[in-house]
Amino acid sequence: MQKVKVIGAGLAGVESAYYLARKGIKVELYDIKPNSFTPAHKSKNFGELVCSNSLKNNDVYGNAAGLLKQEMRLMGSLVMEAADKTQVPAGGALAVNREEFSNYITEKIKSQENIEVICKEVEDIDFDEYTIIATGPLTTPKLAEKISSIVGEGLYFFDASAPIVEFDSIDMSEAFFGDRYNRGNGDHINCPMNKEQYEAFVEELLKAEKIGLKTFENSAVFEGCMPVEVMASRGKDSLRFGPLKPVGLDDPRTGRWAYATLQLRKEDKEGTMYNLVGFQTNLKFKEQKRVFSMIPALKNAEFVRYGVMHRNTFINSPQVLDKDYSLKNAGKIFFAGQITGVEGYVESAGSGLLAGIYCERKIRNKEISYISEKTVSGALIKYITSPNANFQPMNANFGILPPPNEMTRDKALKKKRQAQESLSKVEEFIKEMNIC
Repeated sequence: MQKVKVIGAGLAGVESAYYLARKGIKVELYDIKPNSFTPAHKSKNFGELVCSNSLKNNDVYGNAAGLLKQEMRLMGSLVMEAADKTQVPAGGALAVNREEFSNYITEKIKSQENIEVICKEVEDIDFDEYTIIATGPLTTPKLAEKISSIVGEGLYFFDASAPIVEFDSIDMSEAFFGDRYNRGNGDHINCPMNKEQYEAFVEELLKAEKIGLKTFENSAVFEGCMPVEVMASRGKDSLRFGPLKPVGLDDPRTGRWAYATLQLRKEDKEGTMYNLVGFQTNLKFKEQKRVFSMIPALKNAEFVRYGVMHRNTFINSPQVLDKDYSLKNAGKIFFAGQITGVEGYVESAGSGLLAGIYCERKIRNKEISYISEKTVSGALIKYITSPNANFQPMNANFGILPPPNEMTRDKALKKKRQAQESLSKVEEFIKEMNIC
């Protein structure tokens, strides 16, 4: 009987292992617990939630994270089963009793006859055996070194990303397309500010609340990628000579350079999302929304992703991963979870489930149908495997989904139609891949 090695018993790893085992494939599930722990983990159980007991919004038709969870439920997700069984009241969010949640997952894994749990650190990878690497953002140093040698492009050891906004929410009456000194294809969106607007923005930026770093995160990690609020603290004009430099950007309304200008860069080739260039930040999310919306062009901006700065480990997936989560140059080696560049608990679990699905089909030499990019699951795969010179992790959001077949200006209706199309495509995928 064919065997698969799954490395890591977090949310992604347990999803892969459980799916493969239920399909009759033997699994060796490796994890360093309880012999040792990463700085972020305390429980000996699998599927530990370390940052929050909330698995995000549960609204299927109005929130992408809620839609992703429903996609996973349809595909037989162990994590969603555990979450629904251990849910606690939390308004519109899916929150769980963390101890009961991880207990449920651990018992399910240990009671599955096709899974052998091995408490051992993996330090090497065998290209001749099917392997799913789901070691998360705190991969052990020896394995990280091995992975780095395999992927060629190396690992990114921190996540310092700028916010992303939806194009449709940018006020283009306060912005214009163009590149500095007209050198380029005119793809950037420029958001000018006058002196009064700039000074008010800097004042609020310096007062905004920041997220505290954990003990295993430190400022040295972010050397060379300075948070915008730190740069602002070095002088009132520091941003005007940095990410808000207006030089070479003629405002068509005046024919002159503005006092300060923020540039936005395409995050996807379709131009539905734009990145705030040079705006890596450690501000709390609500503060990012408040302060960055002071920029006139972003006064009504809808944020697809807020900026984050924290200790992380992820591969350059656009360079090295195929759409089935396997390596382009080593088809038996799969990656799943945050190490692929999906951001968040639910997103990690979803990638683990799909990696298991694709691995099972590959082992049995069965035809593979890729999940549609009209699903959140498929859109995340498309995002992390599409060419991107400035690749950073991404979470579930409607901005990465293509528009629905029937377009509408009503944003709530648009999301509902996208969700309906998504769930329909998941049902097709389940039948094509014989998932249940």
